[in-house]
Amino acid sequence: MTTLNEIAWVTDSTSGLTEEYIKNNHIYVVPLSIIFGEESYLEGVDITAEDFYPKLAASKVLPKTSQPAIGEFVELYQKLKEQYKHAIAIHASSALTGTYQSSMAASSMVDFKVDVIDSKIGSYPLGRMVEKGVELQKQGNSYSEIVSYLKTLPEKANLYMAPGSLEQLHKGGRLSTTQVIIGSLIKLKLIVRFDDGKVVLFDKIRTEKKVKERLFQIFEEASTNIIEASVIHGNVGQLAEEWRQELQERYPNINFTTTIFSPVPGTHTGQGTIGLAWINE
Repeated sequence: MTTLNEIAWVTDSTSGLTEEYIKNNHIYVVPLSIIFGEESYLEGVDITAEDFYPKLAASKVLPKTSQPAIGEFVELYQKLKEQYKHAIAIHASSALTGTYQSSMAASSMVDFKVDVIDSKIGSYPLGRMVEKGVELQKQGNSYSEIVSYLKTLPEKANLYMAPGSLEQLHKGGRLSTTQVIIGSLIKLKLIVRFDDGKVVLFDKIRTEKKVKERLFQIFEEASTNIIEASVIHGNVGQLAEEWRQELQERYPNINFTTTIFSPVPGTHTGQGTIGLAWINE
């Protein structure tokens, strides 16, 4: 009789985990899709972030995004049932994509123990939730202990950003028409944040320079509870790296990285987006 592995980890492609990390840690990634007109691409499979942003800039129509079908999750969970005792699935915010709902519905159709967690966020904090779960497993924590801990993280996760495109956030249903019209008329930069899974307007800023000041100020106020953080960006890697270096000098005890927004969130926030993300400890 085959001995089953303990935990399969399931997430979606917005988590931004590296291929090597996925391969080495029993992680299964279900990709979301980006649709340019008639062409559909699986995020992280058919199109990378590096390919996506130039394509977005050249496209006359805004791409659409699509969640995985329930059937994909059912198929995955049936396969995992043969190899693992149970699974933990952590997905991007259910307020922004139906991926969590599809995963949840599929888990109830298969006779296999799956705990499905709504991260209420995406990008770097979502990836870190998966990594933290894997770390706990390696330290010998039980399945139930790991699940209990992971369920506390969505309330501690933060992502503040200045979107590169108000129009795309609006078309994707992420910002109201009024907010976009006002922002465009007076050339305001908006700072948005995640609040209980939704993207909400946090502040209106007059200039590009002030955006950085305001985001750094937000970070300073939260910094006593932060061990690691990331500068997240929509294809402005050099700027993100400059921010990272400056933050690293200011906060030597915090570990900073940079994270490029994957194609699906990049579709909604646009080229030039920049922000900060972390999970409070």
